[in-house]
Amino acid sequence: MSAELPLRANLVVLENIAVVPQYVQNLSYLDAADVAWNLLLQVGYADAAYKRDPALTHEERFVAKLLRAVVGRPDLLLIDRPAMLLPDTRYPPFVDDVLRRLDDRLNHCWILDYRWNEPLYAPR
Repeated sequence: MSAELPLRANLVVLENIAVVPQYVQNLSYLDAADVAWNLLLQVGYADAAYKRDPALTHEERFVAKLLRAVVGRPDLLLIDRPAMLLPDTRYPPFVDDVLRRLDDRLNHCWILDYRWNEPLYAPR
């Protein structure tokens, strides 16, 4: 997950997340949207479900990208320089809170950040 991997501009957040299980797990749109909706509820961002990328806050965009990655249940989730994704947010506590809400869905999560920020994150 990084700033260089954009959301699909023609899709709302729910659809951006649902597209992964549609193609990876061959789920119908309705089943994939249900999975995406439950993830949004789990992290407390259901209000962003029907917004498109330009209308999102930095936090909503981060969550949308994160859930798009998490929905595929990867062995390793890499978050590349969260400060670039969350420029106006105290990002270590924000990232920690969102990841904590997703503990049941994460295998391994690495956060690529500056070495001096290492003490700001809980080990995962």
